[in-house]
Amino acid sequence: MTTEATLSTTTSTAPGVRRLWTRARGITLAVVLILAAAVAMAAVRSTVRHGELDPRSPDPYGSRAVAQLLADRGVSTRVVTTLGAARAATGPDTTLLVAEPDLLTDRQQTRLQKATAASGARTVLVAPGSPSVERLAPGVTADPANSIHSTLAPDCTLPEARRAGSADTGGIRYTTTHLDADSCYPSERLATLLRIPAASGGGDTVVLGAPDILHNDRLDKQGNASLALQLLGSRPHLVWYFPSLSDTSATTSDHKSFFDLLPSGWLWGTLQLFIAAALAAFWRARRFGPLVPERLPVAIRASETDEGRARLYRKANARDRAATALRAATRTRLAPLVGVPVAQAHTPETLLPALSAHTDTVGGQALHPLLFGPPPGDDAALIALTDQLDALEREVRRS
Repeated sequence: MTTEATLSTTTSTAPGVRRLWTRARGITLAVVLILAAAVAMAAVRSTVRHGELDPRSPDPYGSRAVAQLLADRGVSTRVVTTLGAARAATGPDTTLLVAEPDLLTDRQQTRLQKATAASGARTVLVAPGSPSVERLAPGVTADPANSIHSTLAPDCTLPEARRAGSADTGGIRYTTTHLDADSCYPSERLATLLRIPAASGGGDTVVLGAPDILHNDRLDKQGNASLALQLLGSRPHLVWYFPSLSDTSATTSDHKSFFDLLPSGWLWGTLQLFIAAALAAFWRARRFGPLVPERLPVAIRASETDEGRARLYRKANARDRAATALRAATRTRLAPLVGVPVAQAHTPETLLPALSAHTDTVGGQALHPLLFGPPPGDDAALIALTDQLDALEREVRRS
């Protein structure tokens, strides 16, 4: 009987490092390009706008020009960063501008809406998304698709809008259930500026779809300045509310998980990368179905394999392992000869009585130390065990 094996690492069929790199370099390059594109898109989308909507900032995206024009008309501007200060500063003679409504927690939005409804102040919400606008302005819903145009015509009866004319209000679009609301600057039939009239004892609410009319670099375009001054200068006091992370009211409730803090774009991007990796793994898979046998490069005799294993046992001085292997192999060969199933060949209670019927021993007492005894103490005892096992097998075969 012969067996096949490899003699050295030079004939191994296992793929080497160079072959693995050749196979994987295409996938690696694709992954690197995808990650680079994702980082570039994130960098473009997360471009820092210094002082955005800050009435103290002269930067292009700041709003210092609006504050100065309002001051020239006798309107004072006060900047607050906490919900408590914003609620305390609102009153019938006040306009409250919320610069980043989406940064407020659910609880903060609910408390702010109740405070403004009871104070009689005008509330101006700058580009609130969904569901922020639904809490801050009940009855108003943000449309998922933004306006495709930035400059729009008023197309409504609101006096402020008609006097200002076209303005850069294109951004988030809104729908409302308020029948008496002023829907201005429509884009594809949806308004980008809404004015919800005051309820009993409260103030009106203005929902602005884009912050462009408040930016320094856009104030002199179209009717932006006129519209901004009319919306923010209807009351003698303007409270400019910037939500801040230092506001303790944001940490008392509405604990959000890590995934809630991630932008939705990153979650979708991660899902797309996972799908792409799964498809690449499926494409690069090599074996489908049963394995295909292949011829090994070198064939050697079984006796040489046994001799090599014996040398390993001798080098490790593993007489116990050698004796265990010899006894197990002998029991496996003897069991079919005496009518014992191979599965029970290693059970003394089953094998020994069957062997006693084919040998000169009585009750298998002499066979137990031979087939199930302790390991030999030296090489001479191991050789004697081998001879005894051979003699037992020859005797059983003759019988």
